[in-house]
Amino acid sequence: MSKKEEDLDIITANVGDIVKFDWVFPNMQGKVEKVNDNSVIVDVTINDNFDEHEMFEKTVINHKRYEIINEA
Repeated sequence: MSKKEEDLDIITANVGDIVKFDWVFPNMQGKVEKVNDNSVIVDVTINDNFDEHEMFEKTVINHKRYEIINEA
């Protein structure tokens, strides 16, 4: 499969979608706030354990590294 064919298989999230990814903890979730060419910016404060850990409120996730679990 060529690189162009691989890129066509990627389904990108939209603003407001909830995505799941492995970042600091397995199955971390975030709400998409901005969609870029190769990544999304997500708000991770929606996680129940956010206050228990010292984390940034937002992070950048490559389109290849997340799964959409709830569409806006």
